[in-house]
Amino acid sequence: MDARDERPGLWSDGPKRLSGNVFNGPTAFTTGDNSPLSIHHHTTPLSRFDAAADELARVVLAEWQKEAGYRRLLSPPPLPVRWQVTGRKVTGSLTGATAEGTRARFEPLPGLKQTTRESLDDLSNCGDLNALHEVYGGLASGRLLLIGLPAAGKTAAAVLLLLEALEYRASHLDVRERIPVPVLLGLDGWDPARESAVEWAAGRLSYKYTLFRGRKGRELACDLLEAGRIALFLDGLDEVTGRLRAAMVSALESAPCRLVLLSRRKEAVLTSKKARLSGALALEMPEVDPHDAAAYLLHNRSEPPPPAWRALTRRLLNEPDSVVARTLSRPLWITLLHDVYGDDDSVDELLDTVRFPHPLDIENHLLDHVVTAAYTPRHGYPHRHARHSPETAERTLRHLATRLSEEGTRELRWWYIPTWVASRPRAVLLAALVGPMFGALSGLAWWYSQREPLGAILLGLFAALGGAYTAGRLHEEFSERQPLPSAGWRDVFTRFSVTVGLLIWAVSAGGLWYGYRLQEDPIPIWLCGILTFVWGFAATLVSGSGYGIVAGTLLGFGSGSSFAALRKSDQPRVADTRSIGPRDVWRHHIGLRLLLGLTAGTAFMLWYIPVTAHAFGWGYATLAGLAVGSWTIFVPCLLRNLAIATALAAVQLSVKEGTPIRLMAFLEDARRRNLLRAVGPVYEFRHARLQDRLAR
Repeated sequence: MDARDERPGLWSDGPKRLSGNVFNGPTAFTTGDNSPLSIHHHTTPLSRFDAAADELARVVLAEWQKEAGYRRLLSPPPLPVRWQVTGRKVTGSLTGATAEGTRARFEPLPGLKQTTRESLDDLSNCGDLNALHEVYGGLASGRLLLIGLPAAGKTAAAVLLLLEALEYRASHLDVRERIPVPVLLGLDGWDPARESAVEWAAGRLSYKYTLFRGRKGRELACDLLEAGRIALFLDGLDEVTGRLRAAMVSALESAPCRLVLLSRRKEAVLTSKKARLSGALALEMPEVDPHDAAAYLLHNRSEPPPPAWRALTRRLLNEPDSVVARTLSRPLWITLLHDVYGDDDSVDELLDTVRFPHPLDIENHLLDHVVTAAYTPRHGYPHRHARHSPETAERTLRHLATRLSEEGTRELRWWYIPTWVASRPRAVLLAALVGPMFGALSGLAWWYSQREPLGAILLGLFAALGGAYTAGRLHEEFSERQPLPSAGWRDVFTRFSVTVGLLIWAVSAGGLWYGYRLQEDPIPIWLCGILTFVWGFAATLVSGSGYGIVAGTLLGFGSGSSFAALRKSDQPRVADTRSIGPRDVWRHHIGLRLLLGLTAGTAFMLWYIPVTAHAFGWGYATLAGLAVGSWTIFVPCLLRNLAIATALAAVQLSVKEGTPIRLMAFLEDARRRNLLRAVGPVYEFRHARLQDRLAR
């Protein structure tokens, strides 16, 4: 069993750690003469902020440990994180960052000393991850700017710093309320003219973590940010336009929490001419030391290293101005070289200056072979044995890269995939499945009650055509981009929506029972409860976030604007906290809508069949109930299910482009092979250069 407690907000990391309560003791005292027989432990329950911060720390740690493993930041041992104080004018004075002689904006984290000019000189001489964490935790301004050339390892350094900060917090549980929880977010989608930094960050946290789902969850995120209980690691400043970059930097001035901002060197210099992050300390990621690069490349190689690898590392160490040494001065190309070439491969071919006269030639060569290398089985990499061939993987990734480049984005949103292919074939398929079934059940119900074969055939044909047409029209909405619905179980069955459902159920059951008593034809109260359960269930869905489940069915009457205010009135914090990955969201949508659709259809049949049987008999009622109830199932489960539409679109892409039929499984597999990375519910390519190269 995991050492962590399953209750949200209450967890421990092993022995000597606390779970659920903080012990302010023990305190021993005697009763009687010199008799230490009674020991009292005074406990203090976790506050709302403490519980939320602890739960967020647990989820973020699990998320980024997994992601760091995918990004090869844990094994093999990563390249050392090197940094230095930059001499480029991208921030204000150093005094503004250290606040020496003035009031500090942030106190040093417990156990760390305040960063001063003198200590900064000593730490920069070390220039490693531990020293970077000391600077982060002791900086009085709480603003850190990491800059570097493209592929310099800024994001990798931020991930490792984030893990270091989380481990430091876990080792200081007695003062953890003074240590913020770091979260890494991308800056895409933020308009500083419309949202403050806190409002935007709270929205992204709500988008990414179920802990902050709903209105109350978002308010909790805002409160944690305002209290400085969360530290923001912000990536992608260089991916936005110049004017927007300056607006973002200006808006971050007032952020009440610690900040770590990542940017390419060129974009940081250009942005500083319009806006500077006040009090920020700018650190630059230098080129990788040749000895560090050689040690990384030879790690886990056979001993002695193969001749080709010895020749490469010898050139790297002895000729720093060579083409291969200039190429292997940045972490991306070092890790790509490690991934592309095995022990027995002819890595020394990169030393051919006729074939590779410039660093760009080696970079393009590595990018061209990284997909094939990732899908080629190798000894020691059991996960590389997969169902996808290198040819299929490269064809698929090239198509995805081309599609994203045409759309001018770096983010692969799976819920946009249905718009990549024509929706009409999917609509025809669903119409062919739904229409005949609906028509057959309708015709059988008419035949059973009237015994008229011709009437049954005509009604069945009419119902089949009408059902097929309606099914196709309902699915046609996926021909345009749809927003990603974010409702979960706890969002659908909120305290308010369940209360409304129980109230409607009780009133309906009581009214039905009383109405029959007035007609001197009483029926048992339990039967009234069964007959009216559907209305209580429908009211629960309509008044919560599940209104989309029954929209377009008989149970969805009034689920439009009439209940809009009610649906916003109660959105409690989600207890089953987790980070949300793309495939997790996709599976969640399939499971949620399938189960709720089946439940809604079954509830409708439980009402419709007994009521109809009272007047027309059980045979007709059963067939008619199956017909009408099946429609209540078809709409949410098949026709308006975005995840199902994505799966069907993947089949279309497979026929048209030769991509895998199980596209979502392929994307997750590519993420495990460090070709893609997950940022919340979206995928991105490992590096922008890889996407651009594949798109060509």
